[in-house]
Amino acid sequence: FVEPLKIPLDSKSSHTTTKASAVTNPLEIVLVLLASAVGVVILFRRLNLPPLLGYLMVGVLVGPHALSWVQESDDVSRLAEFGVVFLMFSIGLEFSLHRLFEMRRIVFGLGLTQVVLSLVIGVLSGIVSGLGWRVGLVLGAVMAMSSTAIVVRLMADRLQTDTPHGREILGVLLLQDLAVVPLLVIIPALSGSQEGLTSTLGIALGKATLILLVLLFLGQKVMRRWFHVVAKGRSHELFILNVLMVTLGLAWLTERAGLSLALGAFLGGMLIAETEYRHQVEEDIKPFREVLLGLFFVTVGMLLDMRVVASHLLQVLALFLIPVTVKFFLVAGLSRVFQAAPGTALRTGLGLAQFGEFGLVLVALAGGASVLDPALSQVVVAAILLSMFAAPFLLQYSDWIVMRFTRSEWMLRSLELHRIAAQSIANEKHVVICGYGRTGQRLAHLIEQEGIGYVALDPDPERVSGAAVAGENVVFGDASRRETLIAAGIQRASAMVITFADTNLALKILHHAHTLNPELPIIVRTIDDADLDQLIAAGAAEVVPETFESSLMLASHALVMLGVPLKRVVRRIRDVREDRYGLMRGFFHGGTDEVDELGESRGARLRSVPIQAGAFAIGKTLRQVDLQSLGAVVTVLRRHDQRMTSPALETMLQEGDVLVLRGNSEELESAAMRLLQGVS
Repeated sequence: FVEPLKIPLDSKSSHTTTKASAVTNPLEIVLVLLASAVGVVILFRRLNLPPLLGYLMVGVLVGPHALSWVQESDDVSRLAEFGVVFLMFSIGLEFSLHRLFEMRRIVFGLGLTQVVLSLVIGVLSGIVSGLGWRVGLVLGAVMAMSSTAIVVRLMADRLQTDTPHGREILGVLLLQDLAVVPLLVIIPALSGSQEGLTSTLGIALGKATLILLVLLFLGQKVMRRWFHVVAKGRSHELFILNVLMVTLGLAWLTERAGLSLALGAFLGGMLIAETEYRHQVEEDIKPFREVLLGLFFVTVGMLLDMRVVASHLLQVLALFLIPVTVKFFLVAGLSRVFQAAPGTALRTGLGLAQFGEFGLVLVALAGGASVLDPALSQVVVAAILLSMFAAPFLLQYSDWIVMRFTRSEWMLRSLELHRIAAQSIANEKHVVICGYGRTGQRLAHLIEQEGIGYVALDPDPERVSGAAVAGENVVFGDASRRETLIAAGIQRASAMVITFADTNLALKILHHAHTLNPELPIIVRTIDDADLDQLIAAGAAEVVPETFESSLMLASHALVMLGVPLKRVVRRIRDVREDRYGLMRGFFHGGTDEVDELGESRGARLRSVPIQAGAFAIGKTLRQVDLQSLGAVVTVLRRHDQRMTSPALETMLQEGDVLVLRGNSEELESAAMRLLQGVS
């Protein structure tokens, strides 16, 4: 079905008509790519779609085959290479011999078998279709890869990483990431002649093996000692510079040896992963990785010519649907062979059926080595992008698909609900605890000491098994499901506590809980006050922000040490809690504060606004100024040496007053503008 693709591309006309409008200056190229990426990624964030897909769309739009704002050039290609370098470095950091040993059955059983069979299917398909075994090997390698970036993010959002199918998916993804390393060596060697191919591959693999052995046996000791020397300098800038030097230095070393930049970066990550500096390096490298990797996916999108895709739409759909279907049945079948339950096997197959970002890397590599025809490359890239767009929907509807096609899944779900109901049937006026991590376990032990019954729900089978053996009343179950809450006896319960700090999941549980038992008091844990009002509006009786409670504990100990009577300290803390932490909400931001990934405007902050001469607010009361309509709250009014906390609405403002306002950045800006109208 790919035979009609062997046609010449009429790229001359498109380039000659648009070349005048394209930017050529390297700085202008980067600015165009960054500006376009920012806008599209904001849109994709709001649509709850992976930003990676946004980067690809940016490349398609601004590339030489669409708007032609940016043409393919050496500068753009170099940016893409750096993106792959930092991606492979991050994969190397994730590499752990201990983790591999723990998951060896999944990684080297299910994972290795899936990759090998995908390559075999690809080679056979290439031979049968007449494209040749080399093209077939590349297509098989593309089919073998799944999207780590998309799948891991979506599974984490759905709290499925610790489920049986979650562990299988993560194990296979780990092997796929490792399989990229030899493929980075093999694919460039395919461009040689048939006679010299074996020797070329042998030399390349020999070089890779030699470098790997030298770095693993000698490099590990050198790396640890060198990082000790750098760390003694106690300079964060020096540490980051050293990480960049190691990453790019090893990438340069493998390139000089005739191998790929990405292989050296992967080895660098592996070496650092075995040192105590791994987590610090991971945090320091993240900004470089995210930006450069985003630019890499933009450059991949630039390769896509929508004219070729439109003229070969049937081939694109075939190359999308057939391999994805084959891969789904392959992974699900292998999962069953490795003794997974039918429902787990289907979920694993759906989670891994799509192609991944490494497939794009391999296509670009094969195109550069002239292994893939340019037109075929276009169709393969389009098929990969389609599968990546489909991945979120496959995962979102996986439960529905599994329940529809697997009879045993109904039985397992019924048994799960039966176990929950059997555990809770004897309980009356008990507490339903959602989440049995550290917080949930400590809460359960305190409740138990007071003679109050509880039923705990947790989605981690390993944790549930260990706690159940110890005699604790915890069962496996997803608290966000309506039927699970019914089985836990929510209609007979006296209270519910949500112990994990996941606002979206908490809102879902609140909705089901109030539908089933409107009078049930529900206590919710959060990290800070960003979602406090939203949770209270959704029906939470109490919201406990961790950061506030830790501040209260510090304050209470400090006040007692300073001689304040214990009764007064207890009363003060009680007043703060009864006021919904009003005194503590918001804080003055500084340059060292971390910015939330969803934007600075999320959550409350404080701002001091001095009332200057000529200001609109002078001579007016707080009621007349009406800052509440803008969303801002006056927490303190400072007049000379006096501080008035929560001043009355009838308080008249004077020149020289300082108002401390609480709100998000937009609300504070609007309130300040209203107060200071007329100030020149």
